Amino acid sequence: MTHAEARRVRDAVGRLIFVFTLIALGFVALSLSAGASAAPAQPLEKPKVTIAVGGKPGLYYLPLTIAEQLGYFKDEGLDVTIDDFAGGSKALQAVVGGSADVGAGAFEHTLLMQTKGLTYQAFAVLGAAPQLVLGVVKAKAGEVKSVKDLKGMRIGVSAPGSSTHMLVNVALAKVGLKPSDVSIVGVGSNATVVAAARGGQVDAISNVDPMMTLLQESGDLKVLVDTRTQAGTRAMFGGPMPAAVMYAPQSFIQKNPRTVQALANAIVRADKWLQRASAADLLRTVPEPYLLGDKTLYLKAFANCREAFSPDGMMPVDGPATALKALASFTPEVKPSQIRLSDTWTNTFAIQANRQYP
Repeated sequence: MTHAEARRVRDAVGRLIFVFTLIALGFVALSLSAGASAAPAQPLEKPKVTIAVGGKPGLYYLPLTIAEQLGYFKDEGLDVTIDDFAGGSKALQAVVGGSADVGAGAFEHTLLMQTKGLTYQAFAVLGAAPQLVLGVVKAKAGEVKSVKDLKGMRIGVSAPGSSTHMLVNVALAKVGLKPSDVSIVGVGSNATVVAAARGGQVDAISNVDPMMTLLQESGDLKVLVDTRTQAGTRAMFGGPMPAAVMYAPQSFIQKNPRTVQALANAIVRADKWLQRASAADLLRTVPEPYLLGDKTLYLKAFANCREAFSPDGMMPVDGPATALKALASFTPEVKPSQIRLSDTWTNTFAIQANRQYP
């Protein structure tokens, strides 16, 4: 073999070694990649979670229903049980009592808990506006021209101490009346609301959609205060007012961060789904009994409060302060100087959820 031929053989062998090396490295990289993707994520600390809510069929809690119906909780590895109560205050009692792990309810519950020495924290937002409506029933519409005329009357709320009750108290305070100037009657938040308004049990109603739209459309209610829009919310509360949130004892959040992240992921996905959902999407997803037997009416109610849903599960930075001011205006035990506002909410989980589901 000549010197030139030997060089060509060496070059050919070198090229083959180079090619085989690249192939081998490719297999190693592929193997490592497959191993990384196959590596199980850290398990949830508490995959079985009970959520307490007060009045789940109401649009106020629609993101919770969407997350449930579309399987978002299951996608996150959660086995969720949702216990529905007559109002938010009853749901809160379930969380405090330990029969539920997490609550879906008004943000102000976290403020009230702090006055009792308990730290509860909101970790995902369902509502960026309260969606609450205060109106006078048809029989009293002639004599009630404004909130001030409600003095001495019976006002129906979902449950005493709930967000529907809070709206009444804030509205009264703005016109110089005290909570004791009216009588509060618990009427739930489902068909019982309509029965109470039409049956003469109450003179006015503070509640949520779709019930309030139903009563408006039928002529059984004249609206006095409407917080289904951002403009109406600012007019009543003076700023952005967080509404329904997912909340839990701070100790639960600290012990179960992956579980809480999974819950936040599901709610943020539901929030975002609602931003782009069509009427057909909604009717396909919402349970039939929630539609009140009138799909057109339900869609009208949804349109009335569509802008009230959170677009991303994030707490607006100045929202908690607005809620604290509103609550302190009629609740003597809530003293703003004694409330650690930063302990009542966190955006940590919603931020991560938005990164995962942009």
